[in-house]
Amino acid sequence: MPDSSDYPAILRIETFSQEYVSFVRMTAEDGSFGWGQVAPYNADISAQVLHRQVAPWALGQSADGIQSLVDDIPRKEHKFPGSYLRRALGGLETALWDRKGRAEEKSVCELLGGTPGDLRVYASSMRRDITPDDEALRFKKLQEELGYDAFKFRVGAECGRDVDEWPGRTEAIVPQIRRTLGDHVSLLVDANSGFSPQRAIEVGHMLEDSRVEHFEEPCPYWELEQTREVTQALTLAVTGGEQDCELPTWSRMISMGAVNIVQPDVCYVGGMLRAMQVAEMAAAKNIPCTPHCANLSMVTLFTMHFLRAIPNAGKYLEFSIEGADYYPWQEGLFVESPYEIDAGRITVSDAPGWGVDINPDWLSNANYQVSE
Repeated sequence: MPDSSDYPAILRIETFSQEYVSFVRMTAEDGSFGWGQVAPYNADISAQVLHRQVAPWALGQSADGIQSLVDDIPRKEHKFPGSYLRRALGGLETALWDRKGRAEEKSVCELLGGTPGDLRVYASSMRRDITPDDEALRFKKLQEELGYDAFKFRVGAECGRDVDEWPGRTEAIVPQIRRTLGDHVSLLVDANSGFSPQRAIEVGHMLEDSRVEHFEEPCPYWELEQTREVTQALTLAVTGGEQDCELPTWSRMISMGAVNIVQPDVCYVGGMLRAMQVAEMAAAKNIPCTPHCANLSMVTLFTMHFLRAIPNAGKYLEFSIEGADYYPWQEGLFVESPYEIDAGRITVSDAPGWGVDINPDWLSNANYQVSE
């Protein structure tokens, strides 16, 4: 672990948790603090892991020793590889970046070597319970009102084993979206591990006919050879990796050419530095990085800073279009939302740290835990 004489040392780690979201506040001995977030979904469980398996190795260590903590804590907890430890680690790591940015009066993307500025976004639909006509109509409205020129929608059924959400939906929705939005719009689809290689290739050729440019997670994500088979058979970009949290898996995925575009999730993989390691591996193979960030908690904010700091950033940022009717838990999280779309673009500000504060009303209703 880092030399504890390299102060300011980490004094306190607090979590404020509800089922889907858990914010982390890290305070150093000099009073400086930062906000982070463990990965969404079962976030209350990840918060328990943070206090049990991450905080004991971090308390008393340098708040500036981010790289050392990210490297050493998984080694200390080597008997517990996998998702929950990485999700919890990312909660601490993102809070440390915010503290450092606030202390140095720099945005996180600047600390990581990038620059604030704008990003193109794609409107990302999470829904499969929607008809092709209704999906096309809501996309058209967003195109007219907010200037989106890129959209992602769902095909197949989640882990569907070649079964569609209902018969014929995939074949209907792809050309319907293209007809409604026009030829100049970028289209992306997500299969969420829904297809066998044979069916994925069949669907992929249909996507090519409609000039879809991004085919996400066509086969079970853990079957990298299946995904590679699809990648080798198609001309459009096959993408994936959102679920993967272990760097050796990423190394194998990239070296074997399983995908054309990598999609790490900052929260799932364990924070900014581990996500940047994935991007670096991909850059060495001339592979772009278009991260996964499928809701409007802090994960999209993290990803905004990330994309402004890596050399192989993909063409756009994922931006969920689901509101309170679909994701009620993402409402009221911030004092002021960092997410404003203008002409299909969003801006990473030069405010210190993440440039956001958590809503005190939300915090007062959350389950509180502290390690110190």
